[in-house]
Amino acid sequence: MSKPIIGVMGPGEGASQKDINHAYELGQLIAKQNWILLTGGRNTGVMDAASKGAKHSGGLTVGILPSESKDGISEFVDIPICTGMGSARNNINVLSSDVVIACGSGAGTISEVMLALKAHKPVILLNPSESLKKLLDELPYSSSYITYSLDHAVELIKQLL
Repeated sequence: MSKPIIGVMGPGEGASQKDINHAYELGQLIAKQNWILLTGGRNTGVMDAASKGAKHSGGLTVGILPSESKDGISEFVDIPICTGMGSARNNINVLSSDVVIACGSGAGTISEVMLALKAHKPVILLNPSESLKKLLDELPYSSSYITYSLDHAVELIKQLL
């Protein structure tokens, strides 16, 4: 039986310190559950912090990179996948994940959330903005879950797997 892949999506350069701290802790918690962490693979923001947290807890990390090369890759990514697809890689990120967690929000993160929902993937929003919650409320369908606690996020993942 394959291990679950948990996608942690969030801003790179625009990530807040709070998002970075949450992503690091989330990476640790994912690794402790023996799940595989999947991120956008870059050495910035939520992607880097989640990968770092997972590695510091003995986890396995996968990075789906936007470019054809490993330039800008997080040193905490075990399995880099170079796509040469730019932002189109967001579809690979969500389709490869069993559960998607959004930690913070930016344009790329919101696109990943919407792609995941369109593909009927469960999405957990960690500390979402009011505008993102309102946007999701407007959708005719949504398999999204809101939490403000990292431990609750892990419990939700367990229920959704």
